[in-house]
Amino acid sequence: MLRYLPFLLVLALWIYAFVDCLNTPEEDVRGMPKLAWVFVILLFGEVLVGPVAWLIAGRARRTQDGASAAQGQWVAPDDNPEFLKSLNKDDPKPDPKTE
Repeated sequence: MLRYLPFLLVLALWIYAFVDCLNTPEEDVRGMPKLAWVFVILLFGEVLVGPVAWLIAGRARRTQDGASAAQGQWVAPDDNPEFLKSLNKDDPKPDPKTE
């Protein structure tokens, strides 16, 4: 069973890089067009050159907080101050904390 582990790890990295490339928006892909990265990953995946190249050179860089470097990221409602302010506007009863 242990002799199959390297093959399974290579296959897992290959699949991860391929799916990650397909799910990455075109404007976040660096270096080459997205379609070219897909071919590189598929053609050189068995020797790990394609997936490793995608992870190092093709993906968008991540910032310190883990968010993508692209602007306009989705913000969770509990982190969005505009959404939290809008909740008080819809509430017909007075807030007991303000009294």
